[in-house]
Amino acid sequence: MKKFLLLILVFTTMHNSAQTVNITQVTPWLESAYITWEPITDVDSYNVYYTGGGFTNQLIDIQLIRYYGSYFRADIIGLEAGNYTFKVVPVTAGVEGIETNSNSVAVLAHDRSGFAHSNGKIPGAYNLNGTLKANAVVLYITEDTKNTISLTVTGANSNPCVGLQTILDGFKKGYDNRPLSIRLIGNITDLNYMLNGDLVIENNNNVSGAITFEGIGSDALSNGWGLRIKKGSNIEVRNLGFMLTDASEGDNIGLQQDNNYIWVHNCDLFYGSPGSASDQAKGDGALDCKKSTYITFSYNHFWDSGKSCLLGLSENTTTGLYITYHHNWFDHSDSRHPRVRYYSAHVYNNYFDGNSKYGTGSTLGSSIFMEGNYFRKCKYPMLISKQGSDVLNGSPGTFSNEDGGFIKAYNNFMIGQTSFLPYDAITNSSQFDAFVTSNRNETISNSIVSFQGANAYNNFDTNATLYVSSLVTDDPTTARDKTIQHSGRVSGGDISYTFNNSVDDTSYAVNTGLMTLLTTYTTQLISVQGITSTAGSTQILNIPNNNDQTVLTGNAISPIVFSWGGTATDVTVTNLPVSGITFVKDIPNKTVTISGTPNADVSFTVSTVGSTGTPISGTGSITVTDGSNLGNEIHNFTTSVLNSSFYTFTSANMNSNTGSTTYEGLTLTARLKIESSTNISYTTPAVSTLTLVLDPTFNGTIKLDNVSYTANSGLVTIPSIPAGNHAITKGSVANLYYIKTEYATLNTTAFNKIDLLLFPNPVSNELRILNSKAFAIEKISVYNMSGKLIQDYKGNTEAIDMSNFTSGNYIIKILTSEGNINKIIIKE
Repeated sequence: MKKFLLLILVFTTMHNSAQTVNITQVTPWLESAYITWEPITDVDSYNVYYTGGGFTNQLIDIQLIRYYGSYFRADIIGLEAGNYTFKVVPVTAGVEGIETNSNSVAVLAHDRSGFAHSNGKIPGAYNLNGTLKANAVVLYITEDTKNTISLTVTGANSNPCVGLQTILDGFKKGYDNRPLSIRLIGNITDLNYMLNGDLVIENNNNVSGAITFEGIGSDALSNGWGLRIKKGSNIEVRNLGFMLTDASEGDNIGLQQDNNYIWVHNCDLFYGSPGSASDQAKGDGALDCKKSTYITFSYNHFWDSGKSCLLGLSENTTTGLYITYHHNWFDHSDSRHPRVRYYSAHVYNNYFDGNSKYGTGSTLGSSIFMEGNYFRKCKYPMLISKQGSDVLNGSPGTFSNEDGGFIKAYNNFMIGQTSFLPYDAITNSSQFDAFVTSNRNETISNSIVSFQGANAYNNFDTNATLYVSSLVTDDPTTARDKTIQHSGRVSGGDISYTFNNSVDDTSYAVNTGLMTLLTTYTTQLISVQGITSTAGSTQILNIPNNNDQTVLTGNAISPIVFSWGGTATDVTVTNLPVSGITFVKDIPNKTVTISGTPNADVSFTVSTVGSTGTPISGTGSITVTDGSNLGNEIHNFTTSVLNSSFYTFTSANMNSNTGSTTYEGLTLTARLKIESSTNISYTTPAVSTLTLVLDPTFNGTIKLDNVSYTANSGLVTIPSIPAGNHAITKGSVANLYYIKTEYATLNTTAFNKIDLLLFPNPVSNELRILNSKAFAIEKISVYNMSGKLIQDYKGNTEAIDMSNFTSGNYIIKILTSEGNINKIIIKE
């Protein structure tokens, strides 16, 4: 019997040691990084370690490891800026298996500019270098633990405190000096106990305490409730999405009263639930601040907010109220960016992107310094109450007849605005929107005052005791690009929506597409390691990344292999076999393989079966095409880093040093390092041409499907690549900026592109289409140079209105009955 047990032990050890983790992505972020890997069946858990920042093989908290069905993900947070490597180790029966190590990645620091960090303060549970403060308490909040999490809090009315709001109530008296990090994981809906629909943070202005309220990863959401801060000091809120807030106060995030040294950054702010008033169709405020000082709001992404940022209400003083707004993306939001009473507000390096009502508004003696902002199609970039553009052409004004404040402006870029009236001693001495200076340290005479209320600028920005006077800011274009890249949650969050500039730049109605996306949102999170889920599943289904495919007529699909594990004992497959697609199930190896040559579009579902745990389902779809509707696949690392639905990046690391090159009118700076371990895989349904853009001085080689191709001044073009799976790997050490897969045009012998002309080029307003052979035009698509679809036009048309398009280069793709044409158009 002992020999038999020994054999079992040896076999188990050999089986465990043979399983290795396949790391699929390693992405650095701001004082954090995340790593993803494919699941291994029949392992109990994983350990993740990091090396860097003075640590070697430092084990991360198990709750940072989550399962999403087709992959696991770990977010490593609290990292000092610098280079890091990570390793993932499978664990079975308490025994670690073979470790898999990542390449080194460069983690960046958060930008801590702004009033919240004045006077030596460090808001939140993290040090200035991004690491956790000594003796910090960390709480992990999930949908399953939000009402049951417990903590003993010094000074609480009773202990232990059970439930998140009860724990926050424990800190209300300010007796507990421990730094507190509250980490939210996944989609968190209303708690059993809240305060009028909000979670409320309060610490009696405890100067010795600090609280960080943060989301983990790209999918942490406050869904249905808001966050309110009152009598708070040294508070940080970061990396959370807020949507469909239905609280009595109405704000996604509200600083209500008596707060100081508060930092809210890298949050996604979506629609709230509609309010009762006519101007609350998008909810009430997104990020409001009242009766608080030394505040910073930075790198937040406002998604079509109605009333973005109310600042000030009944303070009735202009003394001692300081706030900073920087690198926020006001993405088609309507107004209040911010709308200011009383405060001294530094508003710099923000991206005002298609704002239908106005940008920043100044009333009641407020002093606002606007510098280095980028305004694109913001109707009125800056307004002062009852003067200038606010009352232009007899308008009654925007701000309820309030007295004006004052705006100083320096180095802002504007395009597409309806009106902006700078101060001019002769022509605009009283009817102006801002005093535009020639240098940032210029002071403004107190003899120049607002038209109503006679309020002068207080020149707070030139006060040497404040950070503003010595700050070095980004130029507006750099600020816009940095804001797009880093605002909102990690890697832009898990909710993506593309606005239609031709409509949404001027509309302030609810965007039904975005609202539907929010109201139908479903988390992809299945489980959190170390947290027992009452709604999760011990059944496992591994969903392959090629479960959705498009193939040319008569071509076979690439085999689609699902595997299962955990307490799942089998799977069922619905809607198959059909239309040439079938499946083969291998129960001993726990796989099901779907293959065949489709003769029609096919959709199918694979679902787990087991006596315990909740079944998990995965879907797939196969589309058959003749090739006429294939669009080019473009990946620009400058705008998309490693996020792509077409190209898969394995063991891929971005170069921490930016480069510079241009391609088709696009300036490229971010570079992927092509190293020995780097693999870029993709699948094409038709013959294609591959273009790779590398450093402009690079004349080495790069491999496609293990065949070397030589670059010419940083450019590699490989034509006639057959349909199927392909892999880009290292030839020589290189840096890659841009990838483009172009599909061959059908029927080119019968289609002369000279018969379909686009003019004028450059174009200012209307792009004309000369269709001399009267080809049947099926669709016209307009893409930006990053490959992002801007707008589609169906059917025959003779012209496209481009008057509302931003200046720059665009790709026009026309699909006709006889063939396709792609052309770059310059919009003036």
